[in-house]
Amino acid sequence: QVQLVESGGGLVQTGGSLRLSCAASGSIFGLNAMGWFRQAPGKQRELVAMIMFGGSTNYGDSVKGRFTISRDNTKNTVYLQMNRLKPEDTAHYYCYCAQLGSSYWGQGTQVTVSS
Repeated sequence: QVQLVESGGGLVQTGGSLRLSCAASGSIFGLNAMGWFRQAPGKQRELVAMIMFGGSTNYGDSVKGRFTISRDNTKNTVYLQMNRLKPEDTAHYYCYCAQLGSSYWGQGTQVTVSS
């Protein structure tokens, strides 16, 4: 089992920045993909960004050029730097990881962008 704990959400004004962190613990051998999804009220959960163990990344179209994902494999932690935030980025952000065919999710952290 892998446990994921997110931190860094909050309230920010349009154009501002936030940095999310997610630390993995437990049976973390073989961690591969780590990333972030988000879900706004009444909408489906969507990919924000994903990073593989080797460093390759993938971003959702709506965040390209504004968000940057990174990871520290020595700390089993993934980060999401969010810049130029917009009201439509308001959502509950969930950390995700994949390990040897299994997927794990964190409890999520709320990001609210005021206009």
